[in-house]
Amino acid sequence: MKRIHKERDRLLRRVSRVAGLTGAVVALACLLVPGTLSGVLLLAAAAAVAAVGTFVFLATQRGSRLLSGATVAASVAAIAIIGTDAGADPVALAAIASIAGVAAPSAAIPVIVQRHGIALAITFAASVLVTLWVLALLGEPVAAPILTAIAGWLASGALGVWIDRAIARTAERIAEVGRAHEAERLASELESQQRQDARVLHDTVLATLSLLAHSGVGVGPAALRQQAGDDARLLRLLRLGAPLDSGTSSMFSPDRDDDALGTTFESVRQRFARMGLDVNWHGAGQLVLPRDTLDALLGALGECLENVRRHSGVNEADVTVTDDEHMVRAMVSDAGTGFEPALIDAGRLGFAESVVGRLSAVGGRARVFSSPGAGTTVMLEVPKP
Repeated sequence: MKRIHKERDRLLRRVSRVAGLTGAVVALACLLVPGTLSGVLLLAAAAAVAAVGTFVFLATQRGSRLLSGATVAASVAAIAIIGTDAGADPVALAAIASIAGVAAPSAAIPVIVQRHGIALAITFAASVLVTLWVLALLGEPVAAPILTAIAGWLASGALGVWIDRAIARTAERIAEVGRAHEAERLASELESQQRQDARVLHDTVLATLSLLAHSGVGVGPAALRQQAGDDARLLRLLRLGAPLDSGTSSMFSPDRDDDALGTTFESVRQRFARMGLDVNWHGAGQLVLPRDTLDALLGALGECLENVRRHSGVNEADVTVTDDEHMVRAMVSDAGTGFEPALIDAGRLGFAESVVGRLSAVGGRARVFSSPGAGTTVMLEVPKP
């Protein structure tokens, strides 16, 4: 809000500068018309009008109330000097009207929105109108400049208030949009976290329960106990409200540090070796990737190997990891029973969320190549930073 007020004040000063300098220039042009004033009065009036323009510029540069008051004082002086010899000369009256109705009222535009600004603007206007009233008492025909001054001061005050309220309404709308955006961001983050938690639960707890339901075929008791212990820690995290996939590879080793094997491809190999699946690795064993990208790749890779272990009918898989300037690729292949990709339900959580969803969240993708009796190959790709 403080920044918005600064921008508001800057805009008001600019409008004031344009109005004030325009009034001063028009008045000075009127004075330069031959026969308007003469001699010393012409020089004094020109100096007073020049002072008005100078004070307008300085006041709008610095936002000073004192300089705004100086603008009005110089305007009063210029009106008094011109009015003493104006007579019925329309050019001289036009100069007075320009100062009283345009140049001087410009001082009200920036100050009227400030504290006690209305009282100050009324004081400024009163000083100009009193000067014109005195000239009228002296017999000068200044009725038109008086009407111009009243209109100018009312218009300047209204303009300042209108700009202030328009900016305030805009600020309220911006704040509303900001609050809506923040609410949407929080909702999106919550949904993303829930999807991540669902992926991790699918890859760990549900996988272990499925294995137990099949009496742990092909998996030794020690491996089952270790896997169940890891899953129990995940469930405790969930009960405590902690995110399950927040910057660590919790699906492989939820209680290890970032530098432990739980954050490398080797941890995946070791986990599936315990589960009875031999993984032959080719290419890089470790890669330097952003935390979320590495987590997504490891998670998707683990789900692919879990599918090999559970569905391929073989106990061996090959993983080939390659990279170039832009992408990291992990190709998971097996020589198992294979399947027809077109017949697989696209909404299955195992692939749609744990593989495709994970990679899509970091700008990656997954492709499946398989046919019945010819094995399966899954290509996982994630971008480099």
